[in-house]
Amino acid sequence: MSTGFIHDTAQGAVLTVHVQPNAPRTECVGPYGDALKIRVAAPPVEGAANEALIRFLAERCGVPAGAIVIRSGASARRKQILLKGLSAQSVAEKLRL
Repeated sequence: MSTGFIHDTAQGAVLTVHVQPNAPRTECVGPYGDALKIRVAAPPVEGAANEALIRFLAERCGVPAGAIVIRSGASARRKQILLKGLSAQSVAEKLRL
């Protein structure tokens, strides 16, 4: 499976996200151009928003946080996230996309 913001690789699914920090709650909003918009209830300081994003994705996808890697964009709103061992289809189903 491949959409504009999620695709399969040999290592697992790669998800392109647009992160909005300092939100009232952490939630998946939906498509945002060619990315998936996720709001996180953490400030963008000292990696807090990235940690919240990883915890949220790990919980929703049922994998340990160590299976989620920020491949690019660690200090930007737009990020590429690797979800090790998961298919794009299973990630889409777990995030209800």
